Amino acid sequence: RTGVTPWEAIALLYEGLLRLAPTVGAAVGRAAAVAEARGPVAGLALLESIDAPGLERYQPWWALRAHLLAALGRPDEARAAYERAAGLAEDPAVRDFLLLRSTVAG
Repeated sequence: RTGVTPWEAIALLYEGLLRLAPTVGAAVGRAAAVAEARGPVAGLALLESIDAPGLERYQPWWALRAHLLAALGRPDEARAAYERAAGLAEDPAVRDFLLLRSTVAG
């Protein structure tokens, strides 16, 4: 109704979720919410602090990394991360979207 998303509150909810269910998905969600609330530097720092087995194959981690790198004006790194995320995407529409983003990163 207000048109304002309470990103700080969402980040706090993810923090609580991580205490109850410390999954990689919740950690990536928290990093995304923190990025919205506090900026891409904070979100990327949180994202890069995640330590989980198989993270190199977790497509949402790569997609968020790409988005944050693009927001930080790091186009070459963003493009590589978008391409990695696209390569891990199982849905063709998601793959196409990520590949399109890789061409406009930066």
